[in-house]
Amino acid sequence: MTEISKIEQTLHPRQLPPAIENFVLQWGDMGGKWGVNRSVAQIHALLYLSERPLTAEDIAELLGLARSNVSNSIKELQAWTLIRRIPIKGDRREHFEAETDPWEIFARIAAGRKEREIDPAIAVLRTCRAEAESDAGIHPLAQARLNALLEFVDTMDRWYGQMKGIPRPQIAAMVRLGAKVVSLLSFGRRKK
Repeated sequence: MTEISKIEQTLHPRQLPPAIENFVLQWGDMGGKWGVNRSVAQIHALLYLSERPLTAEDIAELLGLARSNVSNSIKELQAWTLIRRIPIKGDRREHFEAETDPWEIFARIAAGRKEREIDPAIAVLRTCRAEAESDAGIHPLAQARLNALLEFVDTMDRWYGQMKGIPRPQIAAMVRLGAKVVSLLSFGRRKK
């Protein structure tokens, strides 16, 4: 690369097409609302739409982020298994690509959130219920509400475990059916 092209690249870094840039910005904004660092979400969006694996330097340049921010964000995305490192023959730099199957992305995010948020919440609810049961000063209404909440969360946790075992095409078909599934099931009620 000549000195002039280096200077030009510094003055005019590569730009994303408007539709891609808009998606990256919006995905980053949504990530922030879901408790995900904006940069992490933007990098995920960029890699999701990229037609080829990108280096951390590519990502930093395209998104205008600090290289250290990109490195930390890449580590977080790898921990969620949403991106992976891809070796490129003849290039010693690390390249990254995103998982592109929306169902797999959703499943990985759900599994990560369950592990990081739901499982600890269930453990806390169980502890609180046990403490409430052994404390005569706890009003029965509070105990009943703790039991109801724990029962609900346990039911949803069991449902999640069952859904993990169902093949994705069947889950997709069930989701597409939506409310029709409910009308197909009688739930013990007889038609008159």
